[in-house]
Amino acid sequence: MNISHRELFLNYIGQTSESPYLVEVERAKGVYMYGPDGKKYFDLISGVSVSSLGHCNEKVIKAVQEQVEKYMHLMVYGEFVQSPQVELAEYLCGMLPKKFDNVYFVNSGSEAIEGATKLAKRYTRRRKMFSFVNAYHGSTQGALSLCGNEDFKRSFRPLLPDVYHLELNNFDQLSQIDEDTACVVLESIQAEGGVMVPTVEYMQQLRSVCTEKGALLILDEIQTGFGRTGKMFGFMHFGIEPDIICFAKALGAGMPIGAFVSSRKIMSSFMTDPVLGHITTFGGHPVSAAAALAGVKIINESGIVDTIQAKADRFISNLKSHPMISEIRGKGLLLAVEIGSFDNVLKFIKRAIANGLISDWFIFHDTAFRIAPPLVITDEEIDEASALIIKTLNEIA
Repeated sequence: MNISHRELFLNYIGQTSESPYLVEVERAKGVYMYGPDGKKYFDLISGVSVSSLGHCNEKVIKAVQEQVEKYMHLMVYGEFVQSPQVELAEYLCGMLPKKFDNVYFVNSGSEAIEGATKLAKRYTRRRKMFSFVNAYHGSTQGALSLCGNEDFKRSFRPLLPDVYHLELNNFDQLSQIDEDTACVVLESIQAEGGVMVPTVEYMQQLRSVCTEKGALLILDEIQTGFGRTGKMFGFMHFGIEPDIICFAKALGAGMPIGAFVSSRKIMSSFMTDPVLGHITTFGGHPVSAAAALAGVKIINESGIVDTIQAKADRFISNLKSHPMISEIRGKGLLLAVEIGSFDNVLKFIKRAIANGLISDWFIFHDTAFRIAPPLVITDEEIDEASALIIKTLNEIA
């Protein structure tokens, strides 16, 4: 008796909820995924801001194939000179402000946060850390400690001590940052909090306070990086520069990789007391690094970032008059669509799947669904996705 892949998934894959989407995908191309029965699904979330170039980009596939034929894993990170790593690091630094000249590669966004916060503690010789209410920075215990939602982490306590949470755009609370603070960790735009955007004035004041107190400002660009918000990096909306930046998701163009980037002065803290102050076996895997280099070159050199806001505006124009939608909020192609209740969101997501549309909710904001498609989406595809959204909303209404 043959057992279906769906049954195998439920029997053998560790589950994260009692109601997984259970969409079986046989292949994917561009903004679409296809089931074994040929059903087409419009990918409206890019694997949560990962597949910015769409699925199966030919240049990325070619880079992966060429690297696989040369070598894969050779040695733990930081000991051998591997061309995909060093070329990617050089290119990344060239995309950033001049002071960012040192890259540490890891495997994921959570690991980037872990490494960045360790680096801040080691460099400043301080222990206190601040993050924000409804922040999401990952699920490892250190990254989870920074998350700003107690319901999400209560079951895993005790977590890291000396972690405190501020409210986004609350100027009065910035006085809590003091000379004992190692770092302040902030998403350039709060993603899982429901796409909450800081004000320019707030970000500039936060930068000023961190500088004054000697605390490092760490910006989480894991969802906002590489064009998602209509600028290459989210912090560019605010006229500031952080001290450390964390990347993952879109960085790998579909392959797993993360990174945190800083100055050589700060990063060199890991070299002593102790030696090997941060270690990873697979960080910056050469195949992932090759894919990442191909992907970021396309994003940086194609001019696609300049098209993102117009694409977002087209979505908003198509959808804003629907009676179920009370607000569409965000920057670029990172949008939250408010439809009133979590019950509505769950109904929308389930019905959208039936209609061939993949959307998602936000971990810490349950009254909106997500629009974050591949950046390569065309105007015609935006109209197609908008029609599917409207059809689904009408059906659940």
